[in-house]
Order: sequence, then structure tokens, then C-alpha cells
Amino acid sequence: MTDNKNIPESEMPIADKDTSTDILGETTTLESLQTELGKMKDQWLRALADAENNRKRATKEREDTQKFAITNFARELLSVTDNLRRALENYPQTADLPESVKALITGVDMTEKEFLNILERHGVKKIDPLHQKFDPNFHQAMFEVETDEHAPSFIVQVLQHGYVLHDRLLRPALVGVAKPSPASMPKVDTTA
Repeated sequence: MTDNKNIPESEMPIADKDTSTDILGETTTLESLQTELGKMKDQWLRALADAENNRKRATKEREDTQKFAITNFARELLSVTDNLRRALENYPQTADLPESVKALITGVDMTEKEFLNILERHGVKKIDPLHQKFDPNFHQAMFEVETDEHAPSFIVQVLQHGYVLHDRLLRPALVGVAKPSPASMPKVDTTA
């Protein structure tokens, strides 16, 4: 093996040198180059992770946009279902109606059912909360009803049905909520 002391520095292999000269002519050690390489690798990994997070976020936003694009349109259509329901609830309940009126009522009923089926196929579902516990995320309490027949905070009357689009609320159900009657309230001893 040859002695490196007799070889000029310009001819010495890079692996045998303790230092190297960069473009600006500054001397850097192998350790500082490795430190710089570590920093650059860390930056590269962070940039790669950031790009992946951006891709995932964009994919989720695109899916949400497709899933909830009909939100405003669906909200507008809810008044149609409300009007069909009102028409069915307000016709006279007598058996002596003319056949033409019975046919009209049957047609309105079939139209409402088909309309609700179409909405459901597109992710719009009706909330029917009667006799369920009040949930402020899906129900809006309009009044309280004193009753002993139902537990407190249970829905005893539905004024207007609510709707959800997939898992997002379109319109809360307008409801009446049970509260205990004063007669069923426990007596408080105030003589102490």
C-alpha cells in the first residue's frame, strides 16, 4: 500500500481525505455533510407526508362534495313532502266520499310514498321521532306537554318531520316534549 503523505492533495482519493472543498471553496467535514443530508432527508419526508395528507384531504372533500351536493335542492323539496302529508291528514275521514275523491286521495298517498322513496334513494331519510328520547342534534322542541303517560324528555307530538342527508341534518323535527305533571312531582319537605 502506498503512503498518502507523499501524494499531493489534489490526487488523493476523496475517501482518504478528512475534508473536501465545496463549490464556494469552503472546507466541510464529512460529519457536516452527513448532518446536512439528514436535514434534507427529514425535509423530504415531511414534504412527502404533507403531500399525502393533502391528497387524502382532497379525496375526502371531493367525496363530501359529491355526497352532499344536493343539500340545498333537497331542502327545497321538503316542502313538497310536507304539503302532500298535510293534504292526506286534512281530508274528511268519512266513508261516503265520492269515488273521484277517494281516487284523488289514493293518488296523493301514492305520490307521497314514491316521492319519499326517490328521496331515500338519494340519501335523504325522514326522521320519525315519536315516542323517542329528545335529541337536540335532530329535534327542535316547540313546547312541553305535562303528562304522566310518558317519561320526561320523550317526544309526545311531532309537528313537522325532520330529515337527514346521509348522516348530516337537513331539517330538525319540530316536536312537543313530555314533562312531568305537577301532581306527579315529589313533595319537598320545607318544614325543617
